[in-house]
Amino acid sequence: MLTSRRRGNAISSLQVDGLTVEGVTPIRHAVVAHFASHFKAVNEVRPGVDNLVFNRLQPSEVSSLTKSFSMAEVKAAVWDCDSYKSPGPDGINFGFIKDFWAELQGDVM
Repeated sequence: MLTSRRRGNAISSLQVDGLTVEGVTPIRHAVVAHFASHFKAVNEVRPGVDNLVFNRLQPSEVSSLTKSFSMAEVKAAVWDCDSYKSPGPDGINFGFIKDFWAELQGDVM
């Protein structure tokens, strides 16, 4: 069974640029040449980033990056989501969370 499957999967010839290539070694060379042409490095001039000037955050802005979310922000994000879309792996969707927000808000935060 395995040998017949292997024989069926064998490549006996290939068409390369309109020519038929037969035999193990010529087919191997044709396949290697095909993929080598796709993955060879091309010397292109790319823009450098050495002289770019980036904006920097102020110390007050840096501290706001790690600030915890407020309850109002979390509630606004939940209410912005469609109620019946994309239930989680537990089957709970945003409609359930909205309906039981008073009970669940402590667990969410």
